[in-house]
Amino acid sequence: MSRQSSINQLHNEKNVSEESGKQSHKHTGLFISYLSHHSLPHRLSHSLSYIHSHTYSHGHSHTHGRVDPSLTTTSKGLWAVKWSFIGLMVTAILQIIIVYISGSVALLADTIHNFGDASTAIPLAIAFSLARRQPSKRFSYGYGRVEDLAGVIIILLILLSAVVAGYESVTRFLDPRPVGHLQAVALAAVIGCIGNEIVAEFRMKVGREIGSAALVADGYHARVDGFTSLAVLIGAVGVWSGYPILDPLIGMLITVAILKIVLNSSKLVFTRLLDGVEPEILDKIKDIAESVDGVCEVTDLRVRWIGHRLHAEINASVNPSISVEEGHEIANAVREKLLENFSYLSGTTIHVDPLTASGECCHCVPENLEKRKGKQKRILNVYPG
Repeated sequence: MSRQSSINQLHNEKNVSEESGKQSHKHTGLFISYLSHHSLPHRLSHSLSYIHSHTYSHGHSHTHGRVDPSLTTTSKGLWAVKWSFIGLMVTAILQIIIVYISGSVALLADTIHNFGDASTAIPLAIAFSLARRQPSKRFSYGYGRVEDLAGVIIILLILLSAVVAGYESVTRFLDPRPVGHLQAVALAAVIGCIGNEIVAEFRMKVGREIGSAALVADGYHARVDGFTSLAVLIGAVGVWSGYPILDPLIGMLITVAILKIVLNSSKLVFTRLLDGVEPEILDKIKDIAESVDGVCEVTDLRVRWIGHRLHAEINASVNPSISVEEGHEIANAVREKLLENFSYLSGTTIHVDPLTASGECCHCVPENLEKRKGKQKRILNVYPG
């Protein structure tokens, strides 16, 4: 009786095992079959897009142990603004000491102008400080655009410097004025030129490292002030040599140089404002994403700057027979590899599509229905169910 019971128990376990295998095979077949149609891939891809939207500036909990890169770059930007401000203030203070010794009114006006230029650090400091704030319901992308607005203010200040320099040069050309205290003026000009150029190089270097167009523009602004001091120096040498006409002529040349800086800086700042991005950045992101195992193709790619932070939205097509978990792992691998290559990348939205319905043309566009069906047929021939 005991032996018969054991045989019956083994027989029942075998039936249960076979039934489970059939049920599992049935579910797997249904899942793969369902993936081959557009309805689930469409919903599946949207689900994955939601899962893989990582914006580090928002304090997202799903950071996989990484430090928020945008916090690092913002802190570096504030550090650069602080020390460049100190550098310009030291330069201006040294000039005002020379003004006190020489009593030169013209040099006093130039020194006051340098104090005013140092104040451009204020809008930049405000912009970087706001960039550290958490996004709100009204500003869901954060406050990075304030940095671009600060860049516009700096461009306008550079343009104002060009207008003032041009006006003074033409006025002195038509109505020459005597220049006194040549040695003091020359010394102050040397200090202004060197101090401003050091600050300019420092700001532009850090600005390029963190991807801040506004900080780069402010570096150009400091260089403009250095050019102005250089013009003062050359003018003083010209007056000392008996050629006072050099002063206004050099001033006119400096004005042309400043206008060229305005043009170059404006292209960078306004391109950012219009969501423009360097084409080589898109090419690099596409190449990196497609190099990840499991990614068949990047069908759509949108990238834009928000302040000094780069945001990327990627549509990546994968084999339609993989599971949701495998799609998640592929998207995560793409994100990790992008972060390794872009220190200023702050947010990534990776939209995973099955290869049978990849790209924006396959998402709720009735007029492209025939095109979508034709693409599905071609892909299914490559990946038969």
